[in-house]
Amino acid sequence: MDIISQLQEQVNSIANLALNTIGTLQRDAPPNRLSPNYPEPPAHPTEDGANFSEEPKLMSASLVKAAKQV
Repeated sequence: MDIISQLQEQVNSIANLALNTIGTLQRDAPPNRLSPNYPEPPAHPTEDGANFSEEPKLMSASLVKAAKQV
């Protein structure tokens, strides 16, 4: 495999990790009130036993590790 193919593979890997990380953060982010004129947003449902606070840290670490390999 030549160096350009390796670089393209690594860039694709970083893009995949970035999109998954952003998607997870959007999914798990708490709702915010956009304006005082709007009603309070509904509470975000959480699954029992799930620890969402660690997931963004792990995904960020994976993204940084992949970026350092380039």
